[in-house]
Amino acid sequence: MIKMWIKALKVIPRISLEEWGDLDIISRWLVATRAAVFIMTATAGVIGGLLAYRMGSLNWAVFVAAVVGIVFAHATNNLLNDLVDYRKGIDHNNYYRSLYGPHPLEHGFLSKKAFMNYIYISGAVALILGLLITWKVGLPTLWLVGAGLFFLLFYTWPLKYFGLGELSVIIVWGPLMIGGTYFVVTGGHWDNWVALVSLVYALGPTTVLLGKHTDKLPEDKAKGVRTLPVILGEKPTRYLTLSFWLMQYALVLYLVLSHQLGYAMLLVFITVPDFVKMVKVFSHPRPAEAPEGYDKSAWPLYLVAHAFEFNRKFGLWFMLGLIIEIAMFKFLG
Repeated sequence: MIKMWIKALKVIPRISLEEWGDLDIISRWLVATRAAVFIMTATAGVIGGLLAYRMGSLNWAVFVAAVVGIVFAHATNNLLNDLVDYRKGIDHNNYYRSLYGPHPLEHGFLSKKAFMNYIYISGAVALILGLLITWKVGLPTLWLVGAGLFFLLFYTWPLKYFGLGELSVIIVWGPLMIGGTYFVVTGGHWDNWVALVSLVYALGPTTVLLGKHTDKLPEDKAKGVRTLPVILGEKPTRYLTLSFWLMQYALVLYLVLSHQLGYAMLLVFITVPDFVKMVKVFSHPRPAEAPEGYDKSAWPLYLVAHAFEFNRKFGLWFMLGLIIEIAMFKFLG
């Protein structure tokens, strides 16, 4: 049981209907919500908490509630994404989504009623935690709850369908998640530099989404889903993804040189060799089939898999640098 929990948090497991039947309820929820991507959301929340601690204010109860709340909000969004696309017929006939992992509705793992219960429960947990934080911190927090609800409900449609999904991710994983966590954990305090710091991290999850939408560009285009890669084309999107990673390095350098963050943040440059690998991958058209030496079980995930791995490494080094920077700031002055 626990082994499956760990696996579902690391990868999107490919399982059969029979294997699904043997899973416990938590494992089913983790698989249905594609929990492997929650690391990006949890990291955003932790960064917000670390920034709050740096400024000498950290309410642990609010911090934990905020991180758990945004994870459940992300889970709800993933479920709604599958529901909307399923109802619109997007996920039928071996569409990309149903190839890289179990689709509870498309593969018959869950009835529509049971699937809706997953949405209701996940959404209720996120909303209740948001309201509890509002009660603790104050009414201004309702702006964050309202913004979160907006993107949760309208990301899949119409935002994703009209090229605004990628912009939404920058806003959500940046000012909303990191900035919002900082705001509530500090009891309603705000600093403009937090938004800039949040942008450094938010560009990472955005590249993951760009990789995913580029991977399935032909399928989206054929079904009328106008994601940003569909609008821009594959080559411009691949280079846009690379430019976002360059922007991450540039922003970190700016924050350090302007003394808004300490030199420990330069640890992110350890990932430069990984970025060079990304340049080699993203400077070429996506292959039509899994290249030699590539894990066939991961296909059709390709650009998104590379982007996710790079984002995971960059995010961890970013967070480690922030922890060291905070230790130096707090204890060495």
